[in-house]
Amino acid sequence: MVELAGIGGLILLVLAIWAIVSIIGSSASTGAKVLWVLFVLVLPLVGFICWLLFGPKSTPRQV
Repeated sequence: MVELAGIGGLILLVLAIWAIVSIIGSSASTGAKVLWVLFVLVLPLVGFICWLLFGPKSTPRQV
C-alpha cells in the first residue's frame, strides 16, 4: 500500500521548489522576493496558493 501522505508531501515539495525558482526569476524587488520565498517556505501549501494567485511571475526568457 502506497502512503498517500508521502506522495502528497513530495508533490508539495516539488510545487514549492517550482514557486521559489519562479519567484527568484521574477522582476520583483529583492525585498519582495525574500518575503515571498519565506512565505512559501514557512507555509508551503498556503504560500504556494497565495503565490499562484497574487505573487510575482517570472519574466519570459529572451531567445
